[in-house]
Amino acid sequence: MSAPSSAPSALTDNAVSECDFLAPDAGPKPPGPTPSQSRFQVDLVAEAAGATEDKSPNSDASSTLPSSDKTTPGAPQECPGADPAVGGEEAKGRFRVVNFADPSGAGSAASPEAAPADGLQNGDTVMSETSLHSSTGGQHHYHYDTHTNTYYLRTFGHNTIDAVPNIDFYRQTAAPLGEKLIRPTLSELHDELDKEPFEDGFANGDELTPAEEAAAKEAAESKGVVKFGWIKGVLVRCMLNIWGVMLFIRMTWIVGQAGIALACVIVAMATVVTTITGLSTSAIATNGFVRGGGAYYLISRSLGPEFGGSIGLIFAFANAVAVAMYVVGFAETVVDLLAGAGALMTDPTNDIRIIGTITVIALLGISVAGMEWEAKAQIFLLVVLITAIINFFIGTFIPVKSKEPMGFFGYDGAIMWENMGPDFRGEETFFSVFAIFFPAATGILAGANISGDLADPQLAIPRGTLLAILITGIVYLGVAVSTGSCILRDASGNLNDTVSSQFMSNCTGAACKFGYDFSACKSEKDCSYGLHNDFQVMSLVSGFGPIISAGIFSATLSSALASLVSAPKVFQALCKDNIYPGLGMFAKGYGKNNEPLRGYILTFCIALAFILIAELNTIAPIISNFFLASYALINFSVFHASLANSPGWRPSFKYYNMWVSLAGAIMCCVVMFVINWWAALFTNVIVMGLYIYVSYKKPDVNWGSSTQALTYHQALTHTLHLSGVEDHIKNFRPQCLVMTGYPNSRPALLDLVHSFTKNVGLMICGHIRTGYRRPNFKDLATEQSRYQRWLLKNETKAFYTPVFAEDMRQGTQYLLQAAGLGRLKPNTLVLGFKNDWRDGDMMNVETYISMIHDAFDFQFGAVILRLKEGLDVSHIQGQDELLSSQDKSSGMKDVIVSIDTSKDSDADSSKPSSKATSLQNSPAIQKDDDDDGKATTQPLLKKDKRSPTVPLNVSDQRLLEAGQQFQKKQGKGTVDVWWLFDDGGLTLLIPYLLTNKKRWKECKIRVFIGGKINRIDHDRRAMATLLSKFRIDFSDITVLGDINTKPKKEHVSAFEEMIEPYRLKEDDMEQEAAERLKNSEPWRITDNELELYRAKTNRQIRLNELLKEHSSTANLIVMSLPLARKGAVSSALYMAWLEVLSKDLPPMLLVRGNHQSVLTFYS
Repeated sequence: MSAPSSAPSALTDNAVSECDFLAPDAGPKPPGPTPSQSRFQVDLVAEAAGATEDKSPNSDASSTLPSSDKTTPGAPQECPGADPAVGGEEAKGRFRVVNFADPSGAGSAASPEAAPADGLQNGDTVMSETSLHSSTGGQHHYHYDTHTNTYYLRTFGHNTIDAVPNIDFYRQTAAPLGEKLIRPTLSELHDELDKEPFEDGFANGDELTPAEEAAAKEAAESKGVVKFGWIKGVLVRCMLNIWGVMLFIRMTWIVGQAGIALACVIVAMATVVTTITGLSTSAIATNGFVRGGGAYYLISRSLGPEFGGSIGLIFAFANAVAVAMYVVGFAETVVDLLAGAGALMTDPTNDIRIIGTITVIALLGISVAGMEWEAKAQIFLLVVLITAIINFFIGTFIPVKSKEPMGFFGYDGAIMWENMGPDFRGEETFFSVFAIFFPAATGILAGANISGDLADPQLAIPRGTLLAILITGIVYLGVAVSTGSCILRDASGNLNDTVSSQFMSNCTGAACKFGYDFSACKSEKDCSYGLHNDFQVMSLVSGFGPIISAGIFSATLSSALASLVSAPKVFQALCKDNIYPGLGMFAKGYGKNNEPLRGYILTFCIALAFILIAELNTIAPIISNFFLASYALINFSVFHASLANSPGWRPSFKYYNMWVSLAGAIMCCVVMFVINWWAALFTNVIVMGLYIYVSYKKPDVNWGSSTQALTYHQALTHTLHLSGVEDHIKNFRPQCLVMTGYPNSRPALLDLVHSFTKNVGLMICGHIRTGYRRPNFKDLATEQSRYQRWLLKNETKAFYTPVFAEDMRQGTQYLLQAAGLGRLKPNTLVLGFKNDWRDGDMMNVETYISMIHDAFDFQFGAVILRLKEGLDVSHIQGQDELLSSQDKSSGMKDVIVSIDTSKDSDADSSKPSSKATSLQNSPAIQKDDDDDGKATTQPLLKKDKRSPTVPLNVSDQRLLEAGQQFQKKQGKGTVDVWWLFDDGGLTLLIPYLLTNKKRWKECKIRVFIGGKINRIDHDRRAMATLLSKFRIDFSDITVLGDINTKPKKEHVSAFEEMIEPYRLKEDDMEQEAAERLKNSEPWRITDNELELYRAKTNRQIRLNELLKEHSSTANLIVMSLPLARKGAVSSALYMAWLEVLSKDLPPMLLVRGNHQSVLTFYS
């Protein structure tokens, strides 16, 4: 097979560059694969022939793909300065050759796949790790061929680095289930070969937090990890937790109070709530890979860190206190048995403390021994519990004569009918009885809480949880019906309470049928047996009483054990996410299962403290409410995610409904208040307090929560809705496109505009990047997100929009046309005054003035800010500490922005409006040598390491102070509004909005207008009337009757001296030469033009004199911007007008609206 002609040319183009790549890398290769760092795996094929025998340049072209020490047409024989042998060694792996079975190279000629034609078709050269990753500072990764985990670069019969779909591309970094591969970037496939590829990056916020990455790495490294299936991990745990002590010692009392029918309703209501929550849990658990953390993980990844963090903390605490509650329940039963046998150690309360402490220490030992031991203990306890339940049901079918005085007669229709209706006694009601039962139905999250220890959480959580709810619900209903059908509500236990046949007619009640009459004890309320009076009825009924006691022990201990395991696991997950600073020490795990030993100790201490209190009647309702709050949020999470309609919400569990989940959330909230209203209020206060705290702290995490999705959905909906509504004058807002360049380079411009747009209108920071032969659009996107973060960190409500353009004017036109969305589009262009207009190329002035003309052509208003010190501070090294502190708190990958004063490498939009010269006006993007491709957290604007910090000169010091003047409170001063021309009212609206803000609140508005000397009072009254109709407060109105007075001669001569270099002087040259000069330098001022606009020129000079006279002490001057007719007034003359008008004055805002009304006095 002969190689096509395209093959040598493909090699020729890159021969030199590849030599450059290979030369510095000579040396021993790393001894093994480093998969977590790889871009994508490339097999290195040993070419023995290339390295040793086959050194002839004339060897058969079809034997192998060429290596760098072979001669190819047009390519240099060897790399300059590189050893040929070394080059040959390095060339192994430069191209992927498929099906090399024979290292000697003998059989390779016969392999058709090895021909260069396949490998080099269409010039789609497969580059090695070395050539692809020259930009990573010499870090090259080699992956040797294995038959199990190799990513072959052969796709559809062609050698190409374009990858086929593969699950490993979608894993998170260091994922526990497999190795993370990174697909070739678009740059590597699309860019020209001599262009360096971009750095590795994560798509769409797919990266893990450092804590998650560490956890995933630990999980990936650990061997022999114990993982549970759905039965052992979820079903057993949930059944044990749901079947609490209530089943044995409270269920019969509930039937006595509520009757069989209402008892079944109570069980059904509780089951409905838990079933809906189970369905919601299943939906969230099957919407992607579930890590450890149970309810906290599910809620936080769905609703975000605010809700997740608040629920995680109280859920972990509730589980810790639940340990104490269950252990005290166990201890009480033991103490009752000891009291019955007369074997109390001290008094009952202290005995509970002693037995409780011993029990919780034993449970801690089982937990710390590992999940495997804990799971074995749970299986044993479940067997005991099921035996006790079966023992009870068997006992109900065996009536015993000796048990009849205690109210047990076996199944009977009369007893069942008598017990069917309610018989509430004392202060009990339906809801109070429901409140007592409901905690028995909780515990459905016991399986989900150890999600990190499940082999397949997506399968195990839905199957195990829902089956456990079904089984336990059936058993509860069975116990309710069976106890109500065979046991009386009241019995004395006295054998003598029989009824003779002659009194049978006076006897009422089901007991009469069996020859008993318990009406005496019922009337005196001293019956000690029956459903109402004896909590141990189930022991009485059961076939063998002690087994029920064993069942009580099993139910309490298993629930305590499950809670003791759940609390540390949830708390560990919470601490790993670092939502609450200071809790990080509890994130550490030990052993192969990453056991949270520190969390176990903390849970043990909390449980022990509550055991020593020994009175849990007060704390029990709070625990139930904590659990219910988490259930409500799980249900709400499903509703919220469905409402947000995010493409990422696609659970594999389909049996859920957003409205059913919402109903479940509401029911949980209602039940909270039914159980205990003050505990519900207390729970809500705590959740909201923690929510506010986490919202305030703003943890640096991005989990793609449904809150983000819904925010986007609402923003899109409202933006579209807004587009369908016509603008109205009353709703006019100044929406400003501010040409700031980098947002931090002109702080005064940014701060002043933000002062009147914050919470009022849109603000877009425009940045035009010019002077690039090859624009790097990836860098532009990176900077866009980087500076947007800076604006957010700086609490500036604005958007940063950079564009590449040929020149400033083209870039401004792009922004004027394309910036914004729908009605959220700018309507006002804001520029900084070009202080250095006389120092540089006058074509920059032409461009600057053209930008103002373009704004008016697009029906925009125009605003120009002038500070006498200047605006651009980007040339001052280290001026922005905020950027530095922002980057320290961010873990994102960032490029570094340094100040480069040696060359103009990035002519940005600072060029036309800067005090500094173009040689020192702009930050340059440069890659730091020490970066090595790692994520950096260095300052954005950082001092050059090589040059010591130089003290600021006086002008720079003044410039910095001026740049920060609008960040301070303005104090009692004035905002002087020179409203000389009616532009629709923008000149008046901006100062009004400004003085409404906190910083400008104490400043008074003074209005200056032009008028005639003989009508001053009339004009003042007319303006006062207009302002009062506009409802704009003002402190003074000054009518200037002497605007048209001629300015002083020295000021006129100074103006003429200023414009002298920019005049065309066409009268002193031939007409043709003058026209040629005007065409090449269109900014020049003609004599005719100067004469024509002499009056307008004099007015600008005179206005400057008046401004100095009236407004030299103002905090800010807002003045009508003079207009120049396009094509008639040259840019130099217009610039000279602006210069002379605003010279040597306080901060000045030249404003011109688009002459559409922005103020109205109609309602």
